[in-house]
Amino acid sequence: MTTRTVSKASWIYTVVSLLMVCVFLFPIYWMVATAVKPATEIFANPPKLIPTNVDFTVWQTRIFENPRVLRYFVNSLILGFGTTFLTLALAAPASYGIAKLPIRGKSFLLSISLVSLMFPAIMLALPFFVMFSRIGLTDSYAGLILANTALALPFAIIVLRPFFLAIPNELTAAAQIDGCTPFGAFVRVVLPLATPGLFTAAVFTFLFGWSDLVFALSLTTEESMRPVTAGLWNFIGSNVTQWNAVMAFSTLAMLPPLAVFLVAQRYVVAGLTAGAVKE
Repeated sequence: MTTRTVSKASWIYTVVSLLMVCVFLFPIYWMVATAVKPATEIFANPPKLIPTNVDFTVWQTRIFENPRVLRYFVNSLILGFGTTFLTLALAAPASYGIAKLPIRGKSFLLSISLVSLMFPAIMLALPFFVMFSRIGLTDSYAGLILANTALALPFAIIVLRPFFLAIPNELTAAAQIDGCTPFGAFVRVVLPLATPGLFTAAVFTFLFGWSDLVFALSLTTEESMRPVTAGLWNFIGSNVTQWNAVMAFSTLAMLPPLAVFLVAQRYVVAGLTAGAVKE
């Protein structure tokens, strides 16, 4: 293959890649553009790709001056970080035990984790509602965090297991020779070495907690306990919907997960690369 042919092929791949990126990013652009359009431009025919009259009125009246919006975001942050901390606290020792400890039935436990990922949240919503209503966990952060953790935990175990498999047993043995207990070796030696995997699992479990809608609707009845995903329904009316307000709220709801991913991006990329190798 000549240099000219290789150069032409690389240009074709570049153009195709740019087109695919534009296709994936266009809905996000349309959301942001609609958030600053007046109602006349939103329903214009043909649609206007670029806003000609930028209008931030809905941002002020429906978003920044609405006290419920701040409450939605506070609830989502509590649920997101609470789900992350609880999931990692349970998944790290569980995945380490499956990877390193001589436990009977490890293959069965791993299979159960894989199978549980196939269950949609709606299948668990009714059982959780029945259980939580009897023990007083509906309309509470604890109930929502536990429900989200039930979905995120199997995924976190599967993500973390390859990282613990890649850590040599000699390191934990050396730590125990120096006086560490098995748990101390796990905390002081194993967990720091598995930092990329922990960040990878943390980002995805945060997204589990932030983006949940099924449990947010089924386990809460009080408006003050609802997160961003459930609060978005208040902007959609039965007869008339103010779409610029819906898109403004959606744009604002996109920022915290984006910020979390950008902060942990370096660790997430390293974690996904390391976890791709089968031991």
